[in-house]
Amino acid sequence: MNKTTKRFATLTAIGGYVPDEVLTNEQIAQRLDTSDEWITTRVGIKERRVLNKEGAGSSYLGIQAVKDMMARHKIRPEEIDLVLCSSNTPDYHFPSTASVIASECGISGVPCFDFQAACPGFIYGLQIARGFVESGLYKKVLLVAAEKMSAATDPDDRNTYPLFGDAGACAILEPTEEEVGIMDALIKCNFDGREHLIMPAGGSTLPPSEETIQQRLHFVHQDGRHVFKEAVTEMGDCSVELMERNGLTFEDIAWVVPHQANMRIIDATARRMGLGLDKVMVNIDRYGNTSSVSIPLCLWEWESKLRKGDNLILTAFGAGYTWGSIYLKWGYDGDKIGQ
Repeated sequence: MNKTTKRFATLTAIGGYVPDEVLTNEQIAQRLDTSDEWITTRVGIKERRVLNKEGAGSSYLGIQAVKDMMARHKIRPEEIDLVLCSSNTPDYHFPSTASVIASECGISGVPCFDFQAACPGFIYGLQIARGFVESGLYKKVLLVAAEKMSAATDPDDRNTYPLFGDAGACAILEPTEEEVGIMDALIKCNFDGREHLIMPAGGSTLPPSEETIQQRLHFVHQDGRHVFKEAVTEMGDCSVELMERNGLTFEDIAWVVPHQANMRIIDATARRMGLGLDKVMVNIDRYGNTSSVSIPLCLWEWESKLRKGDNLILTAFGAGYTWGSIYLKWGYDGDKIGQ
């Protein structure tokens, strides 16, 4: 690749994993003051997956996703030269979850680090990986998203506990001279919304204490109405702005891949973009909100339907507030993997 040729960062592989254990709305309703109808009507979730393996954290979910990808795409550990991990529920403050995943997947001697950007973490991660790939610093970047959200939600809180699920997903990004991969990105943050979606304790501002545990401050706290209002506005506006500056119309879009937080938000985002739900990836009914995993988990499930050159818009919104959209031109025919 000569110095004058434009280099694109393209996704060349995708992987995913969800735990076997299914937690249904009916099971939650047996413990909390809620119902299947209330949860389904409010957010569109029917069930979610939960990791109950003893001693297993988010890294376990990421490891299984990477192993799935390596097996199906025939990738060897020694090919990877950088590992990034998005997680709001890391195994530890340190060492990094990325380093745990790398070690357990046979990847050694390469840089590994975590980053945290709430639910848009995978979108932020694509932009980070894009910079490393387009600059020529690294040639095969492993981007992992891993979330054990069941460890971060209060099992006695009817407003948050039904919303989340556990999962892991990953992607490989590599350089190419073809015009495929990440075409454009728009990512933003506004810290005005910090108190509306937050885990108050456990960090350096409010370290663990008997008081923080008694007040249940180590779980997700959310003002659902405020978050909903902002998400509906920002995901749609951000996606439309990205389409307009790239000269895209709704007819040019093969798929929209929205963060799976709330079916009403997904529907509003699609309508803002002028699209019907037939062009929108939706799996919230089966997996719930898997935070930064939700977008790559959709790509993993829809991989066989994706064709080289398909125009995708990825969009998400989360704590901070953080939000963003990516214009991704898919780089390979998904139905040919494993042939």
